[in-house]
Amino acid sequence: MVVLAFLFACTISKAVSTVSLEWSPNTDPSVAGYNVYYGSMSRDYTNVISVGNSTNAVVEGLVEGETYYFAVTAYDDFGGESDYSDETIYIVPVTGLTLTLEMNPDGPMHIRFPITTEHWYELQMSPDLINWHTTWAVNGYDNTWVQFDAPMTNSLGFFRVIQH
Repeated sequence: MVVLAFLFACTISKAVSTVSLEWSPNTDPSVAGYNVYYGSMSRDYTNVISVGNSTNAVVEGLVEGETYYFAVTAYDDFGGESDYSDETIYIVPVTGLTLTLEMNPDGPMHIRFPITTEHWYELQMSPDLINWHTTWAVNGYDNTWVQFDAPMTNSLGFFRVIQH
């Protein structure tokens, strides 16, 4: 029962976040500015932000736990636009965990959370919310989701993720 209440609390609220992007300037003297494209599918961008001749942008309104794909183009004064840059993928970090129980009562509980580059993460467990121990650690070499399969037990347990 406690696990189900925690599941409900984790999945019902989604925070909004921002990401800062920066790129090298295009050296073509005809470049008048840049467009930042992004969306939730690779090379299928549903949003565009024109940033003038700035080589950085802050994108707001990103939903935690969602994956976003970004690319930049350069444009000239006549409306000509370059091809997309290489794509950058970003998973907006979440403040909680996603827990999934299997239909089989002996099956594991799947604990999923996104990781980002240049960080490492500890999945910790506590029987009482006071004493915590590390159950699993993972390095963030890419922006992706990871999953830990925790065996089901009859004892009460709480989980948290620490980002380093």
